Amino acid sequence: MANNRKSIYSALVANLLIALTKFIAGGFTNSASMISEGIHSTVDTTNQLLLLYGLKRSKKAPDESHPFGYGKELYFWSFVVSILIFALGGALSIYQGIKHMIEPEVMRDPLWNYIVLILSLIFEGSSLFIAVKEFNKTRQGLNWWDAIIKSKDPSSFLVVFEDGAAVAGLLVVMILMGMSHSLQIPELDGLASVIVGLILVFVSFILARESRSLLMGEGIAPETKQKIVELAESDPAVLKTKNILSTYQSPEEVVLMLIIDFEDHLDTEEITDAIQRIRAVIKQLFPLVRFVIIQPE
Repeated sequence: MANNRKSIYSALVANLLIALTKFIAGGFTNSASMISEGIHSTVDTTNQLLLLYGLKRSKKAPDESHPFGYGKELYFWSFVVSILIFALGGALSIYQGIKHMIEPEVMRDPLWNYIVLILSLIFEGSSLFIAVKEFNKTRQGLNWWDAIIKSKDPSSFLVVFEDGAAVAGLLVVMILMGMSHSLQIPELDGLASVIVGLILVFVSFILARESRSLLMGEGIAPETKQKIVELAESDPAVLKTKNILSTYQSPEEVVLMLIIDFEDHLDTEEITDAIQRIRAVIKQLFPLVRFVIIQPE
């Protein structure tokens, strides 16, 4: 979590510094694509704040109304972030671009736009480098897509997607804005805004898909499940593990339920002792499993 906070803070600072300068440059030079980039950076800044809020809320201690804690707050706010990227980032950028293509306006001297874009590329690129570096620490040898699919911490890959989309958007804007000015085709500036919007919509769909899956309750990996089954069945009191259910309450907290068929000759006290043994071994070998519920069949 500390590593994720580092990438979130770096992205927050970068986007906060960039957003204002993009709006000023876009308004001064009459560039739709720069205004879209300003919207993008503003949305990203808001997203970092929401992620930090979600991380803070997820650490709240369990209480009477939430006995398993507030870990899923992180998943909820990650889903909110994906919706904001779609609605405020993608949709507004596409609208701004289409409007500028229908009613094109000739761009004034784009010098300040280029200065802002180059500085933005440096800041966003630095933030992306930090985010990728921190995410690589959590991949454990998996390829990128598998690491994202199997990750239970959306804050680890969400910043990578946001910063990656930001860098891609900046490159698109730089190329098409330059062509728009040199060829005197103002519609190209609007087209750049539309492409930036489409990039954000694509990213929002991926993030929404992963955040929704976590919010709905993803379980432990099949290989981990098999190890726990073998561990339970190695106890002399266990006849067979009938079923195993699990869900991630947060990236660092798993709720596990085992339905076990114990030996018929055992009395209540012996079964209770066996349950305590199995629970202790599971929690020792799998630290993320905070709650172990064992139901005799």
